[in-house]
Amino acid sequence: MSTAPKRLENLWDDAKAASLSEPERLVYRSNLLGSDKRVTNFGGGNTSSKIWQKDPLTGDTVEVLWVKGSGGDNASIKLDGFSTLYMEKLRALKGLYRGLEHEDEMVGYLPHATFNLNPRAASIDTPLHAYVPRPYVDHMHPDAIIAIAASSNSKELAQQIFGDTIGWLPWKKPGFELGLWLEKFCHENPFAKGVILESHGLFTWGDDPKSCYETTIAIINQAIEWFENQAAGKVIFGGAVTTSLPAAERRAIAAKLMPKIRGFISEDSFKLGHFDDSDAVLEFVNSKNLQPLAALGTSCPDHFLRTKIRPLVIDFDPANPDVDAVITGLADQIAAYRADYAAYYERCKHDNSPAIRDPNAVVYLMPGVGMFTFAKDKATARISGEFYVNAINVMRGASTVSTYQGLPEQEAFDIEYWLLEEAKLARMPKPKSLAGKIALVTGGAGGIGKATAIRLLREGACVVLADIDQTALDSAIAELSSVFGADVVRPVNINVTREEQVTAGFAHAVVEFGGLDILVSNAGLASSAPIEDTSLELWNKNMDILSTGYFLVSREAFRLFRQQKIGGNVIFVASKNGLAASPNAAAYCTAKAAEIHLARCLALEGAEAQIRVNVVNPDAVLRGSKIWAGEWLEQRASTYKTDKDGLEEMYRQRSMLKRSVFPEDIAEAIYFFASDASAKSTGNILNVDAGNAQSFPR
Repeated sequence: MSTAPKRLENLWDDAKAASLSEPERLVYRSNLLGSDKRVTNFGGGNTSSKIWQKDPLTGDTVEVLWVKGSGGDNASIKLDGFSTLYMEKLRALKGLYRGLEHEDEMVGYLPHATFNLNPRAASIDTPLHAYVPRPYVDHMHPDAIIAIAASSNSKELAQQIFGDTIGWLPWKKPGFELGLWLEKFCHENPFAKGVILESHGLFTWGDDPKSCYETTIAIINQAIEWFENQAAGKVIFGGAVTTSLPAAERRAIAAKLMPKIRGFISEDSFKLGHFDDSDAVLEFVNSKNLQPLAALGTSCPDHFLRTKIRPLVIDFDPANPDVDAVITGLADQIAAYRADYAAYYERCKHDNSPAIRDPNAVVYLMPGVGMFTFAKDKATARISGEFYVNAINVMRGASTVSTYQGLPEQEAFDIEYWLLEEAKLARMPKPKSLAGKIALVTGGAGGIGKATAIRLLREGACVVLADIDQTALDSAIAELSSVFGADVVRPVNINVTREEQVTAGFAHAVVEFGGLDILVSNAGLASSAPIEDTSLELWNKNMDILSTGYFLVSREAFRLFRQQKIGGNVIFVASKNGLAASPNAAAYCTAKAAEIHLARCLALEGAEAQIRVNVVNPDAVLRGSKIWAGEWLEQRASTYKTDKDGLEEMYRQRSMLKRSVFPEDIAEAIYFFASDASAKSTGNILNVDAGNAQSFPR
């Protein structure tokens, strides 16, 4: 069970706050509120302060609204995340307002109120903060408050819990009109400390930043305590009708199902997956009321935009866990969901509505197992899951004390297909070349492996680093996470010669990201010895890692690619030595030649399923290589009668181009084969060796 404290803590530090400027105190307040997901979901809610500042043009002291801008998250927002607008100009906008049917045009006026040429775009919630006649305003989406707001008798509940301290307003889509409603409420209720917006969230305010923050925390805690008292002894969600499978079995089922789901829903754009089997999720998916509550959809607009109109509930009986039957029925279930979504679009669309978007579900609920969420990137898939957990918490509270109600269908559609939202989507940057793709790189903690991961991550891929060296793996993951974010990289410890480790490692990768698109087989070693000094143990070690290891990881990748049915990509990192013989390295050269021929065979087998297999042949990549850090360096230096320092120069001079080869050069070639730039290439070999006539492929 969760170990989170039952009550929100008051984290305000007077000494710290006193050392900050007014704008910095707004950042501080926002970060405190955003640090606890019980206060608001990721990216949800916003904060504001009305601050008197010197006008840079006139020198006059003017009132400026600092309000969280479009996008961003309270937990991590900094000064540049806030829009700044002249309050005088925002008040003047009321004279331009032509009524509800023209509400959206008011967004176009907001840039004209910008203070100090701030480039941060103002959000649709700006009028809601501007017209509350208090200097400090918090707008949060606490689960405990939304549970009240999403109840069929939410107004009565708000009055029962808070009396006149917190008011209530009926559902209204965020925008200019709602800002005027809030202003009117405040003037008519001067002693109120806040208001609950039906099916939306909480507004609170104060005359100083500390009191505003403390009011927000106190009101949420009051709601949490009230729900705890009301829920005591009551059956939640109608009670459990099934039990959860053991954790290992849940993950095993996720590993089987996620690639199938991903394959069905990635026809137009590749999706990334996330798996959640937390206690809150399992309580919901195992309950009697799962189907009727899931069908109602979510309530809060933020929840809805992230999770779609409703989830897809997978037909599954944990008491008779026939996963193959689930897989057989998935296609029909997903087709039925798409048809239902298309019908919803047709029922609700307007003459000027944007075209129908992706009709696939975002959230997939499975009794006894948990929840899968899929989106165009891993962070969004994870956050969508977090939002649905918020929705579960809301349904839990509302259905325990009242009747839960989702957003009316037309209102939900009008938010999802809001023209302002469409314009926002149109401004999004073009996806990177490997967006939505998942890569697994063996030997991922070494020089070539890590350089390859960096190159793929730069192009938007998610990467699983597989390596046998846990210390090096931990270091590489820490480095890459700090640069690219923790969402997009995962470690897995795999000895590629061990069949069970390969199978388990790939299953782990699948559960983390939802499937696999790119395998970079790079794990390796190097050995050097005259043939008469080559032991059977040394021969077998080369064959095990460089031949058998490449076979095992390729076989597992092919199995996944065929499950997904959306193609796949295998890149072998072989060697110049696979084409050109080298003295005192018979075991290594022979194993590398086996890799190359295995790749040719796999290219033949995979072509009909759009699985491409290609080879990159490096030579003499010394920098950053774990292979060259051991005996191989000494052995090759001895073979060529030079020392360690002279070996790289010897290789450079031996090449036709007289240039050194670095891990980044190999990574560039791997990226070429991983990307659509080589979409019509399979069974090919690309040498990256600065030129060596002996290793010309033909």
